[in-house]
Parts: sequence; structure tokens; C-alpha cells
Amino acid sequence: MRRVAMLGGVRIPFCRSYTAYAELSNLDMLTAALAGLIERFSLHGAHIDEVVGGAVVTHAKDWNLAREAVIGSALAPTTPGITMMQACGTSLQGALGLGAKIATGQIECGIALGTDTTSDAPIVFKRSFAQRLVQLSRARSFGEKLAVFKGFSPGELAPQPPSTAEPRTGLSMGEHCELMVKEWGITREAEDLLAYESHRKAAAAYDEGFMDDLVIPCAGVFRDNNIREDISLQKMAELKPAFDRGSGGTITAANSTPLTDGAATVLLASEEWAAKHNISVQAYLTLGRTTAVDFVAGEGLLMAPTVAVSDLLRQSGLALQDFDYYEIHEAFAAQVLATLKAWESEDYCRRRLGRFEPLGSIDRAKLNVKGSSIAFGHPFAATGARILAVLAKLLHSQGGQRGLISVCTAGGMGVAAILEAAGPRQAVQAAGRGEKVRGEV
Repeated sequence: MRRVAMLGGVRIPFCRSYTAYAELSNLDMLTAALAGLIERFSLHGAHIDEVVGGAVVTHAKDWNLAREAVIGSALAPTTPGITMMQACGTSLQGALGLGAKIATGQIECGIALGTDTTSDAPIVFKRSFAQRLVQLSRARSFGEKLAVFKGFSPGELAPQPPSTAEPRTGLSMGEHCELMVKEWGITREAEDLLAYESHRKAAAAYDEGFMDDLVIPCAGVFRDNNIREDISLQKMAELKPAFDRGSGGTITAANSTPLTDGAATVLLASEEWAAKHNISVQAYLTLGRTTAVDFVAGEGLLMAPTVAVSDLLRQSGLALQDFDYYEIHEAFAAQVLATLKAWESEDYCRRRLGRFEPLGSIDRAKLNVKGSSIAFGHPFAATGARILAVLAKLLHSQGGQRGLISVCTAGGMGVAAILEAAGPRQAVQAAGRGEKVRGEV
């Protein structure tokens, strides 16, 4: 197996939906982010073996966003584009697939990317009216056309916007997360504090110049417009719950991610390809894992990353504490806190993760050190690429041996990955050696 080099990432600023990017499509944003990556790494006219990614909220016309973005870019037109989707884990999963092909020698380089906009969400008619339109297009005579509208009701014209509810439960992600809050005893104060820290860290990352080569301007926007430098815990505490409006609700607009528009990209390659193109390696993508939980039967919708991370630790022989940085996607502050509590719980780790002892706690000073999704925003499919680029740069510019990524997704899934610093190969156990992993039942 060859090492998978993370060479860096570029994204456009993330903006709250219905604001700066209200007139842009997913393709517009994805093409802009890809152009920024091409400019940064001098890839004009270059053939990339695969460009993989997509969007969660899409129109029927956007059936191959990745390929269309390539065609609209300065990459060689021979570059294939592959569109895929795994909700909020889309671009991270795209990177893992590319990494596997690079590691096994199938390809030399690839770009993982993602985009999303709810400002340009597809609005469709009810199924009954849509079927009438299909029948109308096939009708030959005037009489057949009139017959199509027999029994027609004006109510059929009511538009059907996309829903964020889980199809199997009818509950939104926020409602599901409120169930996790009650299960794990998460407090409103802890959620607000985590969100407050996310904004403060994100603002500091811009002020210190950390974001300068990670974010390119788009549509006259130079910076994520959701970050609140002047955020106040007192004002946050005054907000009403957004999902459980009873006395027990804790999740608010301030401690969860907003609907966001944006796009992000990341470049991966073999070491040989990177050297040939005179591009420095920032980090290595070493392991990845995707898992799912039975949320329909009552497991927490956003708890799958706890399982994915546990599996990664088994495979690598590492402990949860063996990381210099932890990038846990902040779909909600409550999700992050529930994840941390689960890893600290002896009962959960024994019963659900099959371990003799809990994974334990992490050093919170190493968590989302440059801010995360609550501050930056969360264009669903773009978040994985954003996190990959940030973590690779952290390892490259600020030291440390390895970092852990954890992303929860709709559908009760989770995606996790490990990045290691560029330098001597780390001593990591290979999978399948048969050695007993510490803490495993």
C-alpha cells in the first residue's frame, strides 16, 4: 500500500442561506471552489484521475455535478467527474474512496469536493399533479388532453419544498438531537459554551491569517458570514428552543448549524505525483471508516461516529487520547457533547462498542481548535472537505503527529478518518494482524 498524501484544500466562503449566494447554484459554487484549487496548485490543463463528490440538495438537472464542474474548469477535459452522496459525509467519503484507489495504485491523484445550497432548493409539485403533466405530454388528441384533468383539484398545485425530516421517523435532525440531549443529560449551558467557543476560535483563525490560503473570494464575499466575533453568552441564553419548544428544549439557533450555502475541495495524490508536480505534502490520510446505527429502533440519530471512531481505533491500535487534534463536526453542539459523553461512558462502550473499558475523555483544548460548523456554517456535502483541509494544514503548520475526524450524517450514519503528519511513517498497527486491541471485549 502506498501512502495517501493530503496536499491541501480550497473553498469559497460559507454563507447563510438566502443571503450572499441567493442567486448562485450548486454548480456555480462548486466550479468557483474548484477554480480556486486549480489556481493554488497550478493545475491549469492538468489531467486529474478522478474528481469525486456532490451535493445533498440537488435539482434533477444536476445529475452529475462533479463532471459538470470539471468541464467548467481549467482542468483537462479528460478528467472524469463522479457524483456521489452520503449526506453530510459526502466529501469526506469521496476522499476516502480516492485514498483507497491511490493507496492500491489504481490512480495517482484525485480531488474530493462537495457543495450545497438551500437558497436554490428544488421545489416540485405533488406527485398527483406531476403524473398529470406526464400524461399530458403523451396525450395525442384534444379529448385525451381534457381527460388528463378529470378530477383535478387546485390543491395539487401546492409546491412541495424539500424536507429535512428523516423519512423513516418523520422527525427532523434537530428533533432527533433533542432526544439525544435527554438521553445523555446535555445541558443548555454546555451547548451554548461550545457554540460560543466555536465562533471565537473561527474568528481568531481569520484574524491570525490561518484561513488566508484556505478560502478564496466568491460573489464579492471574502469571509464566512455566519461567524459572530461579538457573540455573547448572555444573548445566546435568551434565545428560545428551536425544535422542542416545551420546557425541556435546549437546542437553539445559536448552538446549532444554520442552513448554509457553499462549496469546498481538497487535493489528494501519491507521493510520487506530488513530487513530480512540486507540491508539498501536508499530511497523510491513513484510515477511514463509515458506520450506521439503528436510529429507527431508538438509537441516537447522530451517534454513529462514536462507533466509527471506535472501529478506527481498533484497526489502528491507537487510543482515543493519541491525537493532537480532534475535528468533530458540529451539526449541533449537543451532538458533539453527546459523542464525548458516550466515549466516557463505561456502559455505552461495553454495551454498544464491545469494549471492556471506556474510550475515555479527550483534551478539550485540542478540539476544533480553529472553530467548526456552528461558526463557519454547514453546506452539507462540503463540510468534510473543509475539515480535511483545516486538519491537514494544522498538522503541517502547527505540529503534531495525527488528527482525528468525526462527522455525523443524516440517515443515522457516521464517517471518521485519521490524518498523520507528513514525515517519517508512524508506527501504526495494520488491520488483521490478530493482536488483541486494548479495551476490546
